[in-house]
Amino acid sequence: MHVVISGYYGFGNTGDEAILLSIIQALKKVMPSIQITALSHTPEQTATSFQVQSVNRWNFRDIKRVIKASDGLISGGGSLLQDSTSIKTVPYYIGLIHIARWYKKPTFVYAQGIGPFRYKISKWLVQKTLRHVNYITIRDQNSQQLLQQLSIQQPMQLVPDPVLGLVTTATNPTIKKQPYIIVSVRPWKDAKSYLSKMATYLDQMVAKGFNIVFLPMHDKTDEMTAKQIAAFMKEKSEMISNLSLEEKVAIIKDATLVIGVRLHALVFAAITNVPFIALSYDPKIEAFANQCQMPLIGHISNDDWQAKNLLQQTNKILAELHKYKATLKQKTDIYQMQALDTAKLVLQTFKS
Repeated sequence: MHVVISGYYGFGNTGDEAILLSIIQALKKVMPSIQITALSHTPEQTATSFQVQSVNRWNFRDIKRVIKASDGLISGGGSLLQDSTSIKTVPYYIGLIHIARWYKKPTFVYAQGIGPFRYKISKWLVQKTLRHVNYITIRDQNSQQLLQQLSIQQPMQLVPDPVLGLVTTATNPTIKKQPYIIVSVRPWKDAKSYLSKMATYLDQMVAKGFNIVFLPMHDKTDEMTAKQIAAFMKEKSEMISNLSLEEKVAIIKDATLVIGVRLHALVFAAITNVPFIALSYDPKIEAFANQCQMPLIGHISNDDWQAKNLLQQTNKILAELHKYKATLKQKTDIYQMQALDTAKLVLQTFKS
């Protein structure tokens, strides 16, 4: 069997690269002989890193060729069908589904987060197109409710984020000082006050004896925000960049706590049983924190939280660290099995 996978791959975003690796691992575990072609911004790098075939996501001649020769298109995972990052995002991924439909190839929506939509045209395009896919799996209840509001009647299932099934054996390459807290942040409009609040909280954690380590998930853009917070801090902090996906997982595994805005920093914490505190910029963060029964402190754009709230929640976790770790292990053990079931569902759908 030969499948084509589309997503936000090849842009250096650790979360999206983790999604691709997780899907590839799951598909190969279910069917070792499967052929996989990933659409990527940097196809040569993707082919080398993931040991799959890859074509340029902007070369529609090659895209048509590989979809035509395939047994089906996997759309996902991640948050592909939304327009909060760009109004061009939805037309691109919808266009790929229509290419598959033109060649009469089945399409499987893989563990996606749907929405939010700022523009009516985006919502209309998603509504019209998803009525023609073969199977839809979504990763959170908000996405499920949105599709129900759009009257999507296709076979649909709620599944875990694919990265919850990720298997990695990398070891911590750099950090030797214990204990430390991992901080994963990202830039966000109208959220300047959160930088100083984070700095105040992190200074307090240094006073408690913790080392602060900024770990960018999207190296260049996240580094800038981390440097801004570090500049507000009175105490010293550390930032580690240019690591492989698996090395980032390993560094998180040895941490005491993760403070995260990026979704997949939180997912990496979950799969390594490291308690986390989430700071939201998108409903997917709130949904995941709720799934794992981990605390959500607020939204980065709002002023309804302060450094003291982060400190209070941290003290609560540190006082019951074993309980929080046990909760995460219980949840993620289940999610790992369910993540593999999504891959099985893809193959069943394409075979039928």
